[in-house]
Amino acid sequence: MGVKIVYYIFVIPLSYLPLRVIYLFSDFFFLLLITIIPYRKKVILGNIARSFPNKSRKEHLRIKRKFYRHFTDLLAEGIKNLTISEAAIRRRFKVKNPGLMQDLYDSKKNVLLVSGHFNNWEWLIVSQNLLFPHQAYGIGMPLSSQFWHEKINRRRQRFGMRVIHAKNYREELTKNPEELKAVLVLSDQSPGNSMKSYWMDFLNQKTAVLFGTEMMANELDYSVVNFTTRKLKRGHYEMELELITREPRTLNWGEITEAHTLKLQNAIIQHPEQWLWSHKRWKREIPENLEQLKLEQHDKFQKRFR
Repeated sequence: MGVKIVYYIFVIPLSYLPLRVIYLFSDFFFLLLITIIPYRKKVILGNIARSFPNKSRKEHLRIKRKFYRHFTDLLAEGIKNLTISEAAIRRRFKVKNPGLMQDLYDSKKNVLLVSGHFNNWEWLIVSQNLLFPHQAYGIGMPLSSQFWHEKINRRRQRFGMRVIHAKNYREELTKNPEELKAVLVLSDQSPGNSMKSYWMDFLNQKTAVLFGTEMMANELDYSVVNFTTRKLKRGHYEMELELITREPRTLNWGEITEAHTLKLQNAIIQHPEQWLWSHKRWKREIPENLEQLKLEQHDKFQKRFR
């Protein structure tokens, strides 16, 4: 009952306010984070320090402060996202080079759109079906609260996005083979199993990376497009598309994963405060037999897809 009260009495009414008014709440929350409630300070600073070992403690603290500023704005924009109009989302979230997706559509190519939790991914989820000719799909796991899961996904899907479960994506994506699909994949979550991860150097440390994008691309024969979302000003974003491959089955094991992960790394280096530092992304231990593991992963991949 308490969750429903929060949603109907606070969150939804707040979302109908102009964004400039909602930002007043994020301004207040930002002040709380830098003074009284240092949200996940230890995790954030630890992640930043490991990722930028050549920067000083002062620079680490500066990134943390700017991240708190960005993070509180994301919360405000996330609330607004629940009721934002089609006209407003089109005005605030744009694509720099939409012709790339149009070309793939004209070529009858299904697409995996891949990036990470960099800048405003929620606005992309809700607007993707408005931005590109492909039918939009998003892959995710259920939220812990069934109430929030149903409400959030219903709001995310109101402009045509279809949210599907990670465990049955094959079944959903192989339906209606004549329908051209663009599947959104945010690939920077911490993998659940270090032995099934792709290990590579990322932000100055060995990192377990989800291999799902590369597996899906080869399994379903989808083209892969990386996107980088840039903040133009407060509440306004533009995404730029980069083709990784039209034909995933022509590439070697690891090429797709390396490509989209390094593109994300480049974006983070340019604007570190715009990545989600508050999650424990490096909690998986590096396997002792890493080189042997890589050989085994490579051989399994070759046998399955080549």
